[in-house]
Amino acid sequence: MRQPSLNRARVATVSLALVVAAGAAACGPEGNDAKGAGGDSELRKGGTLTVLNANPQEDFDPARLYTSGGGNVPSLVFRTLTTRNRESGAAGAEVVPDLATDTGRPSKDATVWTYTLKKGLTYEDGTPITSADIKYGIERSFAAELSGGAPYLRDWLIGGADYQGPYKDKQGLDSIETPDDLTIVFHLDKPEGEFPYLATQTQFTPVPQAKDTGTEYEEHPVSSGPYKVVKNENDGERLILERNTHWSASTDAERKAYPDRIDVRSGLDPSVINQRLSSSQGADAAAVTTDTNLGPAELAKVTGDRELASRVGTGHFGYTDYIAFNPKVKPFDDPKVRQAISYAVDRTSVINAAGGSSLAEAATTYLPNQKSFGYTPYDHFPAGASGNPAKARELLKEAGHANGLTVTLTHSNDKDFETSPEIATALQDALKKAGITVKLQGLESNDYKDKIHGAESEPGFFLAHWGADWPSGGPFLAPIFDGRQIVEDGANFNTGFLDDKAVNAEIDAINKLTDLDEAARRWGALDRKIGEQALTVPLFHPVYKRLYGKDVKNIVISDWTGVLDISQVAVK
Repeated sequence: MRQPSLNRARVATVSLALVVAAGAAACGPEGNDAKGAGGDSELRKGGTLTVLNANPQEDFDPARLYTSGGGNVPSLVFRTLTTRNRESGAAGAEVVPDLATDTGRPSKDATVWTYTLKKGLTYEDGTPITSADIKYGIERSFAAELSGGAPYLRDWLIGGADYQGPYKDKQGLDSIETPDDLTIVFHLDKPEGEFPYLATQTQFTPVPQAKDTGTEYEEHPVSSGPYKVVKNENDGERLILERNTHWSASTDAERKAYPDRIDVRSGLDPSVINQRLSSSQGADAAAVTTDTNLGPAELAKVTGDRELASRVGTGHFGYTDYIAFNPKVKPFDDPKVRQAISYAVDRTSVINAAGGSSLAEAATTYLPNQKSFGYTPYDHFPAGASGNPAKARELLKEAGHANGLTVTLTHSNDKDFETSPEIATALQDALKKAGITVKLQGLESNDYKDKIHGAESEPGFFLAHWGADWPSGGPFLAPIFDGRQIVEDGANFNTGFLDDKAVNAEIDAINKLTDLDEAARRWGALDRKIGEQALTVPLFHPVYKRLYGKDVKNIVISDWTGVLDISQVAVK
């Protein structure tokens, strides 16, 4: 999954989903109240908010975007049936109504979901938003030329697997009904209690069919949110958003829309972004970033400056960095070898390699330690802060490796502080104390992704990470541990090739639950059970530390995204 900073939120590079940590609740700038952070208590409309980013906002079409909770910049333009709660910390991990009057009304078995739209919803040109527009927006996301969005609708909707989109099949999907202009009904091929989370994805954005220009729609998508696109240069490298005068705050409890204008400038070097935010000169005084963290060296400098430190937003996102094992490859087919490595890991050295304790928090559970995921504490192979090489040697001896073991660890050459050479070297040093000689295989980014996500090419021992499409255990555990999601001839994320009937059955049972608190409890228990098999070694949950300009106010950072929510920001 990608970092929430980027367009997607699934690991692997969608699969991204992302780097962020679980543990403490996300909060605003340290030492400040999140709602008032940045200065004046009175928040006024007006001004221009500048967004300084490294990565362009490519594919600015709601069908093609892969975002968590609707994304950051996209959610200023695209409203969806539901959205994330725009509050700091754990409260922000809740799903709330957006275009709809509620989060959805399920049938008894959660295979049918019904939504009613709020009255008075309009586009940027003043025309009404209808349920047929939402149906059409979803259907166009099935078109091959508009691919890239979350895959769940194709899997969940009856007939979705074979549907080719409205350009080829004008009949549309029978599994989406619109009995009137305010009602939309979804028919699923299996129970899905988390459908309200899925309805936050941009594919649920209404699109008026008469205004659909296919692949060119991203240049001027019709706004249903508080801002409209007035300029899109170089495939999202420069985006300028201005007020949608037909947006009504009375229908939108989540977006504050304080600035008059949003100027998104991308393609910048991360060090330049942080320098400009630090200096806060001119327009940069009212600037933020949605994709650039402070690195270890920059954080050390900021920490020593009281004024700069007061302008750092700290966030946590559902994300885990870990070691993955392929049990089809010797010697990792032996659980004792996997357990030995689990005991040998020195998490202190790994966290130091990831940038220090301010940027990474130790993990012993696969699920992030946030309530919405169902976090259930466990440590099946307690290694302490610095590893337990004696226990590791004992297990190796039991596995027939009394004289030690030589293995190869595959990692990325990217300097991402996640799957990078620094992390790999820290593990190499720790495992050496347990008699395990680790040879490092560093690969360039694309080669690394191709290798670890190919069922035939997957190495036995490698670094990986996963992030949340939404804050629940479902999109965290199912892609990695559901045996029915093993892909032999495409991108495979079930790296341990686990196909346990009991695990699969429990995933199905939890998916039927519409009580999300009960579902979270069950996801946590399942995580604990799967963890006993030592198919992964959780290492750490990253933490986001991001600067913002001195004239930026009203900092809100939720546990859903882990980053500053620009829909809440005000500027002087």
